[in-house]
Amino acid sequence: MQESVIYRSIQQERDRSISLNFLREGASICSVTRGTGLSIEEVQQLQQQLNESPQS
Repeated sequence: MQESVIYRSIQQERDRSISLNFLREGASICSVTRGTGLSIEEVQQLQQQLNESPQS
């Protein structure tokens, strides 16, 4: 069964959110990639976003 575009979008957003949480906790990029299925490039971009955002 083919996934709908909406379902894939929701799933990708969920994976990005989970990835951000793991990166905030200090997980490695490789671990986050294996756990979420996101590409290394996507996880690296998320890590860069975290590094550039003001720390609260």
